[in-house]
Amino acid sequence: MNVARRLLERLRRPEGVPWRSAGLMTESMNADEAVRSTGWVFNNMTGEGVSLAQFVAQGDAEFAQYSRILRLDPERARERSILEIGSGIGRMTCAMTNAYRQVIASDVDAAFLERCRESVFAHRAPMRLRTLHVADGRTIDLPDKSVDVVFSYITLQHCDRSDALALTAHAVRVAAPGGRVVLNYRTWVPFDVALVPLGMLVRLAWRLPKVAKYMARWRPLTRLGWQANRLRPREVFAYLAARGVSSRLSNVEIVRSPHASYPIPDTARDVRARRIHRSHWWLVADVA
Repeated sequence: MNVARRLLERLRRPEGVPWRSAGLMTESMNADEAVRSTGWVFNNMTGEGVSLAQFVAQGDAEFAQYSRILRLDPERARERSILEIGSGIGRMTCAMTNAYRQVIASDVDAAFLERCRESVFAHRAPMRLRTLHVADGRTIDLPDKSVDVVFSYITLQHCDRSDALALTAHAVRVAAPGGRVVLNYRTWVPFDVALVPLGMLVRLAWRLPKVAKYMARWRPLTRLGWQANRLRPREVFAYLAARGVSSRLSNVEIVRSPHASYPIPDTARDVRARRIHRSHWWLVADVA
């Protein structure tokens, strides 16, 4: 039964196969080994000279950068809880535990959550960490209005389109009044004419277990395999409106590159930031 379920999952959500393959590789490693030998999954360096401490320090710097750009109000962080959708092995989670009262790190892969706990226990504030397994890839098992901040970076683009939208609705649902939703997406750029079809071909090859074992060690193939969806702001807003949760959001901003040219909803303010990649955009909003 478990084998049949896994096969069905591969067919229904092929974009999850590269992610789960990477997770399987980390099951037999500790967090430090995962960074040295498969760091290509999470950052740009591998080898004996790479350490978990360096990996965490990079996450500290990047989270601080986005906290400034997206105005996460660090002065209030110590009073707040934050949900991270897509923690991986804790690259940014560690920084969050230094800043927030409670951090809920969630991920589709349980092995990543184990390594995430190791990263935080080794380098930051484990007493503030809780982990949450998103087993079905689309449901956040938390009560309504239960967290102050919901944050996600380079995760929703790796999901099936319907799962990314479902996770967005859950993010709005679990955010408490007076809280903040900060979610990152990827939209279409000209290069995607080649990139998206290549990603589909890579995911087809990844369905073969023996092939996947070796493909999971090559960063370019993994990055191609993870390119699962492209969403524009109007698509996300239309979905939230259809689910009846868009009314919870106020002071809505679309934060994107100065070079981006696609339309955004009339109800959102257009914010340009030089450090945002042209293919990325952020939904940033307060919760009414």
